[in-house]
Amino acid sequence: MRVHKLTFAALAVAAGLSLTACQSGNDNVGKAQSDPAPKSSASAGSPSKNASDETDTSSDTSSDTSTGSGSGTDASAKTGKCRTADLRITAQDGTVGGDTDGTVVVTLTNRSGHGCTVAGYAGVDLKTSAGSLSAKRTGQETVSAVLKNGESTYFPVSYPLNTSGGSGVRITGLIVTPPDETHPVTLTWPGAPTLPVTDGSGSPVKVGPTGSAGQGN
Repeated sequence: MRVHKLTFAALAVAAGLSLTACQSGNDNVGKAQSDPAPKSSASAGSPSKNASDETDTSSDTSSDTSTGSGSGTDASAKTGKCRTADLRITAQDGTVGGDTDGTVVVTLTNRSGHGCTVAGYAGVDLKTSAGSLSAKRTGQETVSAVLKNGESTYFPVSYPLNTSGGSGVRITGLIVTPPDETHPVTLTWPGAPTLPVTDGSGSPVKVGPTGSAGQGN
């Protein structure tokens, strides 16, 4: 009986040691599975992603800026020339008492609804009882003017007054062709009714450039 008791005691001790060893092994396994420390360090890479997002945003902003700067080029469009259809053309007597020559002032008024440019000499012809008489240019320097809608410019037509006492040459109309145009308009002549008879050596009628006379001058 004693031998059997010792055997049971030895078995009990061996079983205890085996149980302790198993528990120690299980603890090591659990520790290995709950150790994600290296993975937490991997999250440190996320700031580099944020940095690339900021770079993308700045590139988007620069593209918007270039788009905005392009819109400024539309503002540099040139104003077109004033055409006959763009203008209201009138004439009035501008002769001042005591002058040896008469003056008719022609007014060009922009009625196009937009700005236009006028510069140079208009073509001027007088219709007379002796035929058409073309005005000569005075040779004055020309200037360019941009007329806003409703604005006007002027030029003078000068001619000799008939002081001979004779009937002279009767003036029946005024034909005006704006600068750089081919379409004329015919106006009623507002000046003295006749020109003196000349020897035909040249036209006594002269025209100044646009902008060289004021209304009523």
